[in-house]
Amino acid sequence: MSIKIAIGSDHAGFELKEQLIAYLKVKNNTVIDKGCYSAERADYPDYGHAVATAVLNKEVEFGILMCGSGNGINITANKHKGIRAALCWNHEIAALARQHNDANILVLPARYMSVEEAHKCIDVFLTEKFEGGRHQERVAKIDI
Repeated sequence: MSIKIAIGSDHAGFELKEQLIAYLKVKNNTVIDKGCYSAERADYPDYGHAVATAVLNKEVEFGILMCGSGNGINITANKHKGIRAALCWNHEIAALARQHNDANILVLPARYMSVEEAHKCIDVFLTEKFEGGRHQERVAKIDI
């Protein structure tokens, strides 16, 4: 099944982003690269906002973001009402982000994870379903 995904990073996540774009395309997904486009210094808010906007405007089903620690770009994306960006450092956390939090953006700490673990996080994030129920009640309380 092909999924349309927006992806973005700052300079610290650029190399991982490029590897993940190739991985996602091999799995027949449509990938929209929102930048950055080189390893030169780049400001994470620019790309966090771009991917969050693409998700909110329904240009894509999901977003994937990365910066050095994942924190800055995660904080940026979560400033958008309706975005539920989840910083995930392993595939178990990525699964829970989808199952319990209905996360719509996966955030990865590029300097602190292997490409292999990033692949696992992506695979789980894109296949797990939101469980709803008691979790829906909690998610409904997020946006103010």
